[in-house]
Amino acid sequence: MPAHTAQSLTIPDHVIWMFQPPYCPELNPIERVWRELKRAFAWARFDDLGELQHAISLWVHDLSPQLVRSLTQWDWIVDALCVTRI
Repeated sequence: MPAHTAQSLTIPDHVIWMFQPPYCPELNPIERVWRELKRAFAWARFDDLGELQHAISLWVHDLSPQLVRSLTQWDWIVDALCVTRI
C-alpha cells in the first residue's frame, strides 16, 4: 500500500516539482544523510530508546551546513534549479 495517499495537495510557490522514478532511493538526497547517520551509529549500543533518541538529536544538532550541502547538493539538482531560474 502506498504511503502517500492524499487526494489533493496545496503546493507552496517556492516548491519545485522534479520527476523521480518510483523506488529510486539513490536519486533522493536525504538517503545520503541517512547513510551517514547509520555509519555514525553502526556499532553503538544504547540501553534504551531514549538514549538512542538523545544521541541522534546530538548528531543532528552537530551537522554542519557544509556537510549537509556536500551530501545533498548534487550537480543535477543544482542544474535543475538553474534551469528554473532559482
